[in-house]
Amino acid sequence: MLDKRIIEQVLAEQQLELANLSSKALCSRPEEQLVELDSDMAQVVIGVRRCGKSTLCYNVLKENGELFAYANFDDERFEEMTSKELNTVLEVLYKMYGDFKLLFLDEIQNVDGWHLFVNRILRQGMRVILTGSNAKLLSGELATHLTGRHDKIELFPFSFADYCKCKEIDMTSPTTKAEAFRRSAFDEYLRQGGFPELLHKKNKKGYVSNLVDNILKRDIEQRHKIKYIRAFEQLANHLLNISPAVVVEKDLARLFAFKSHHTVDNYIGYLKEAYLLAGLQKYSTKSKLRVRDEKVYPIDVALMDGREDAMVGENLGWRLEAIVFIELLRRNKPLERDVYYFKNDDGYEADFVVCKGDKVEEVYQVSYDLTKEKTRAREIRGLLTASKHTRCDNLFLITDVERSEFEQEGKLIKIIPAYEWLIQ
Repeated sequence: MLDKRIIEQVLAEQQLELANLSSKALCSRPEEQLVELDSDMAQVVIGVRRCGKSTLCYNVLKENGELFAYANFDDERFEEMTSKELNTVLEVLYKMYGDFKLLFLDEIQNVDGWHLFVNRILRQGMRVILTGSNAKLLSGELATHLTGRHDKIELFPFSFADYCKCKEIDMTSPTTKAEAFRRSAFDEYLRQGGFPELLHKKNKKGYVSNLVDNILKRDIEQRHKIKYIRAFEQLANHLLNISPAVVVEKDLARLFAFKSHHTVDNYIGYLKEAYLLAGLQKYSTKSKLRVRDEKVYPIDVALMDGREDAMVGENLGWRLEAIVFIELLRRNKPLERDVYYFKNDDGYEADFVVCKGDKVEEVYQVSYDLTKEKTRAREIRGLLTASKHTRCDNLFLITDVERSEFEQEGKLIKIIPAYEWLIQ
């Protein structure tokens, strides 16, 4: 049982942290519009560690002038806290903040039985904002614990538009100077990625390594009681090294000496639940074919080579593909649209198809450099094949710098530089 004085000390320190945050200029993000402060349902912001969930919530509350109380459970002094002690936390918060009607709970999933407490205060009319970054608050468990009483808002690391906003890069001016600055900013973003704190870190590799280590150990190994810890961590780092890649469970089981490919399947599931990886299914109108040959991508390109001992080259094409994929998720998930990749039996591929229900609305190909004629022909052939198969004529080719439009086989293909498409 935690000493009440310890609870008071931790919450008082966190109150000071909030006060310090209020003096800083914080970057607002589009996802803030998805938070409904007047809702009687819990507003749940979830995503990978350090992607800016707490800052986003604080920004919303500050901009709306809300009186709220705050508790962050990602604190080692709260490690042994149980749901029975959450009422003591509530009592201390009333003492510190007064008669608040909104409660902001950071990383609440670290407390077993948290959902019982949240359900109770929701019934009592308290408005609640929650954040979470590990599997205890994700996907199916949210639906189980807060059935019909939550709105889920997924947050990714900074988009390129967020990155430009924070670095005060002009995103609208058509001048040569402004465009050059946008291109320069994108070159940085392509290599550095979008974790907000990386903008101000000198030891970027150490930061990313510690981040990955925390996700693996705290969000996965402890919760799921991973048996083969070393092999699991090797698998995770291997997938980050080679992504984007099609997952072949039997090959990975053999490579890391797992007894069953089911172990690999479970481990990859944990990595996706913790938002270290994002999965992409193959496009098919047949459900049994969509669950095979899944691709995995890093949730941010910083994870591809920003870790210690990653031994990965620049791979600018793969990095650009990963950035486009996460941007497509960011744009389309709130619109209830799905993203797949296309590959037919003849081996022709298109990187992404965007669907609304069973209708394909957009087809994307991504290629960093189109100067080689063989590469250009391959990418266009993949687009045209996907277009014919899916009956979609909205075709895009995202590249580093080229911008053009042309018709081929009666189809209009738009080639757009990434630094322009990402801020449209």
